[in-house]
Amino acid sequence: MDGSFDLTLQIVITVLAGISAQVVAAYLKVPSIVFLLLFGIILGKDGLGVLHPHLLGVGLEVIVALSVAVILFEGGLNLSLRELGRVSGSLRNLVTLGTLITFIGGGMAAHWLAEFPWAIAFLYASLVVVTGPTVISPLLKQVSVERRVATILEGEGVLIDPVGAILAVVVLDTIIDHQASAIEILNGLTMRLGIGAIIGGAIGWLLGFFLKKANVLSEELKNLVVLAGVWGLFGLAQMSRSESGLMATVVAGIVLRASGLPEERLIRRFKGQLTVLCVSVLFILLAADLSIDSIFALGRGSVLTVLVLMLIVRPLSISLCTIGSNLNWRQKLFIAWISPRGIVSASVASLFAIILTRQGINGGDSIKALVFLTIIMTVFIQGLTARWVARWLKITSSEATGAVIIGCNPLGRLLGHLIQEQGESVVLIDTDSEACQIAEDENLPVFQSSGLNPTVLEEAGIESIGTFIALTNNGEVNLVLAQRVIEEFAPPRVLAAFPSQVQFATGKVNQALIDNLSLKTWNQLIKDGQYKLGKTIISEVELSLKQAHIQALIRSGDLLPLLLKRDNSLHVVTTSDQWQPNDELIYLLYDQRSQLLKRLSGAVPSLRTAIEQLPEVEGTIVPPVKRPNLEVV
Repeated sequence: MDGSFDLTLQIVITVLAGISAQVVAAYLKVPSIVFLLLFGIILGKDGLGVLHPHLLGVGLEVIVALSVAVILFEGGLNLSLRELGRVSGSLRNLVTLGTLITFIGGGMAAHWLAEFPWAIAFLYASLVVVTGPTVISPLLKQVSVERRVATILEGEGVLIDPVGAILAVVVLDTIIDHQASAIEILNGLTMRLGIGAIIGGAIGWLLGFFLKKANVLSEELKNLVVLAGVWGLFGLAQMSRSESGLMATVVAGIVLRASGLPEERLIRRFKGQLTVLCVSVLFILLAADLSIDSIFALGRGSVLTVLVLMLIVRPLSISLCTIGSNLNWRQKLFIAWISPRGIVSASVASLFAIILTRQGINGGDSIKALVFLTIIMTVFIQGLTARWVARWLKITSSEATGAVIIGCNPLGRLLGHLIQEQGESVVLIDTDSEACQIAEDENLPVFQSSGLNPTVLEEAGIESIGTFIALTNNGEVNLVLAQRVIEEFAPPRVLAAFPSQVQFATGKVNQALIDNLSLKTWNQLIKDGQYKLGKTIISEVELSLKQAHIQALIRSGDLLPLLLKRDNSLHVVTTSDQWQPNDELIYLLYDQRSQLLKRLSGAVPSLRTAIEQLPEVEGTIVPPVKRPNLEVV
């Protein structure tokens, strides 16, 4: 009873410590692995001595294996084939050429700087070629970089994990079996990758097919079916060829995602929660089992080894692997800086230390210590500085500028001109050939296509722009377009013109411009030239008075706010904006006199973009001009 209670207490303390670390990290907005490592070391044998992972015996290896399977499956499940296709060249190079560069560079650094024997040095290098979704994904959620950069880092983290783990096993087998030839080594690597990919692809497809047909199953039971399937295919792959299970879980996740399950979001949410639990438990246990003395015993050469990996090998790998890509130097530099090691490196290193000790080969504890030093340095240095580096390089999603506008109607074209004149890029998309021709005649970039076409959106630059706005005359269509763009591309700001009464499922779509926007009315006013463009700077002294005055003009239908400039940044106005002192507001104002001039001249007015300060807004409150009731979108 005492023995079982001790094991129970170890698991309880591990889970409590892991989830506590996640909570603290979320509160402080830093990578969770930072506190997982700290809590594990504090509670471990070199700290308070509360946790003793060795009491779990072989059970620790079982926990590690099953947890890593769930983690990698969840990583594959989060990868979209469409997104991977956009960066396929760079990603392929990183998983192949990048792995080779890191393997060779890391091995040379460990031998010459850390003074490891060649065999042990390359075994260490094989363990640190991986980055890992357990660190990358939470980091990118907090930093929020451009989508293309995030896709490359996430894809590399997921796809390189099984490759690195299998490479490490092959290197270990070579150390233990000195008689293995180069052909046998290469055969072992390709067989493990191939078997894993075949089993993962087949069972992933079967899981998707079954879940589509199994309408009688509840959503909760379907989640458990997926979990059982993941562990089942992992076990089958491991039985077929050792260490092929990791590749199988990744491929199964990608295939299941591609099958288009109706319950995909629920499954991803469930697997995401499991992954958080697995990562929390694993890092606490592995960090608690770490000997701090063994890390200090490595000396300065080991610190230099890690620095060479971070500052020389990684940038060299990125520069070679992204040749010919459309990534700019800022994006490449950020990718080169971000390469924190994660749970796969830690778990495999811990396992290898045990195996090498059993085989009577020296260096097992040193490899484990150096791998954990690599994890600690990369996570603390790169993880904690990622936000500042992204801001310095101006590649955070909040720094993204420009707009894709759906709708070549007069309001869409006018908004496009205003954004262009502020020095930002803009692209319009519409299915109406006549409207597109008018936009082209006004020198606006335009695509004649549906806003639901992902290929056209990619060509329009949706991955690098700051704002997507749907401005068609149909509010419900605008919402569908906005929600689809969020699912496919997740740009920083997504706006749509729709009535307040319309119910929608996601809070990520911002209501564009004003409540109950009458697009048809304003489009007609712009077409007839019955408007003036104005701007006003809201000072702190008159903030409340001017805001009340502008809101009165909006309610009367005489003013439509368009753009807001704040701290040298420009964005399209939304209904949720809170105006602040020194904000500059660019707006449309109804001008009845323009209609009289049009009648007198008989000419069709051209689109005017001259902006001025208007007395109707800057001066005293002017009674609004009475006009017919506005028709809402």
